[in-house]
Amino acid sequence: MRVAILEDDPAHGDLVEAALLSENHLCLRFTSGAPLLVRLRQETFDLLILDWNVPGPSGLDVLAWSRANLQAPPPVLMITARASAEDIVTALDAGADDFIIKPIERSVLLARVNAVLRRAYPSGATMRPETFGDHLFDPMAETVTHGEKAVKLTTKEFALALAFFRNMNRPLGRAYLLETVWGRNPDLPTRTLDAHVSRIRAKLDLRPALGYRLAPVYSYGYRLEAISTDAEESSAP
Repeated sequence: MRVAILEDDPAHGDLVEAALLSENHLCLRFTSGAPLLVRLRQETFDLLILDWNVPGPSGLDVLAWSRANLQAPPPVLMITARASAEDIVTALDAGADDFIIKPIERSVLLARVNAVLRRAYPSGATMRPETFGDHLFDPMAETVTHGEKAVKLTTKEFALALAFFRNMNRPLGRAYLLETVWGRNPDLPTRTLDAHVSRIRAKLDLRPALGYRLAPVYSYGYRLEAISTDAEESSAP
C-alpha cells in the first residue's frame, strides 16, 4: 500500500515509517501540511497517517480537505498527543477512520493500520476470484471473464486491470499505478503504462457503448468509469 505520513517529529516519523516498511508498505513522509496537499492533488495514496499539530495546514485541515476535494478519499489514521474525548470526537466526526494517542506503540500502530486497510480494501491481497459487475477476475489463471468470454491477460495487464476495477470511478495517479503493478520506484519509460492501458482497454472492450470508459486524467493518471449505456445512447446524434 502507498502511505503518506504527515509528522513533524523526527522520532515519531521514523517509528511510523519503520513499522510500515516492515509490512512492505511504500511510505512518503511530510513534515508540514502544505506539501502534502500539493501531492494529494497530483498522486494517489491508499492511506493517510496524519499528525494533528504540524506547521501550516494541520492534520485535521488535510483530513477535511481530502474529504471535501478528493473523489475517493483514502482512509485516514490520526496520530496526536491530544487525548481528550472532545478531540477524539472532533477527529472522528471530521472523517478520520481511527485515532492513536501518542506516545505510539509499534504493535498498536500496525494493528490499527491493518484494521483500517482491511475495512477500506476488503478484497485486497487475495487469490480468490473477484467479481465487479459483469467482470470476473481469476488471479490464478490471470483471466477476466465477461459474459461467456474469458480473456487471457499477461501478469502486468491483469494487475493493472484489477487495480482499475477495484478503484472504479477513482482517479489513479501514474506513480501509484506504476508502483502497484511494477513495484517500488520502477525505472520504466513513460509509455510503458500508456501501452498497457491501451491493451487492456482493447482486450476487455472497455468502451462507453458497453458501460465503461477508461480515460486519462490530465496531468494525473487514469480513471476507469462505469457509465450508463442509456445515457450514452441518448446523447448520441
